[in-house]
Amino acid sequence: MLHFLPDKIKGVISSSLLGLNVIFWVTILLLFSLLKFLLPIPQLRRFFDRVLTWIAENWISCNSGWMKLTQKTKWDVKGLEGLNYNKWYLVVSNHQSWADIFVLQHLLNRRIRLLKFFLKRQLIWVPLIGLAWWALDFPFLRRYRAEYLKKYPWKKGKDLETTKKACGKFSRIPTSVMNFLEGTRFSVGKHLKQNSPYNYLLRPKSGGIALAMNVLGEKFHSLLDITIVYPDGAPTFWKFLCGKVKKVVVHFQTIEIPKHFLEGDYTGDDAFRERFNNWVQQLWQEKDRQIQLLLQEATA
Repeated sequence: MLHFLPDKIKGVISSSLLGLNVIFWVTILLLFSLLKFLLPIPQLRRFFDRVLTWIAENWISCNSGWMKLTQKTKWDVKGLEGLNYNKWYLVVSNHQSWADIFVLQHLLNRRIRLLKFFLKRQLIWVPLIGLAWWALDFPFLRRYRAEYLKKYPWKKGKDLETTKKACGKFSRIPTSVMNFLEGTRFSVGKHLKQNSPYNYLLRPKSGGIALAMNVLGEKFHSLLDITIVYPDGAPTFWKFLCGKVKKVVVHFQTIEIPKHFLEGDYTGDDAFRERFNNWVQQLWQEKDRQIQLLLQEATA
């Protein structure tokens, strides 16, 4: 509707609507979160969990609204058929831009349960948004550097304990546990620094999803593997807000999780960890090939 406006004007409008959306929905979200905290009755907690999810889904719908208002993006989406809102999903995806999160939320909202991302613990201090993530039971992880663990060896494994505790909450109601396996957004510099064996991806990290599988076990309906491609190059968040993303290609693939990966000990069993890492690397090799094919198709 506002596609005719100059890009910078669209960026300002998008930013303003995004900010107002955050303030409005987070205020309501925190109010019900406070009631949930003050009334620790199991039946009421389950009721408030549903209310908080409803609020978050409406928040995402409003984001989709300003995206449609200011953007003229062509969407090439495949694989959404057959998704079940009342099932548990383990969701993985490649990661190139902050826009990825809005893309995923826009396409998956109310098709599966609200995506719960693994977040760095520092992000809890992001104004308003950090509190919203906390209220929605997003798992916050504290990752320790090797140098820190040498100095304080008793901290080893604490990050995985935190993940296990967070995932334990997800056993109460159907949940979509989301993990960007690369751990950070792709860039050429990071790719070279890692000496990544993939053409379009960074090296995957398997520990988070291995522990999620271990905690939730056979509750997971399947692995939802997502591949995001921007044919014109991954946009900065400002370019995304300005409506400069001409086309987004997103392919979803539902994969059955091998049952023997739902019960193993990733942290204590070296043989299991090697098998699991090999499985994830095979997924990543296939994703790398798929990205190449999608880019070729999009530019043909």
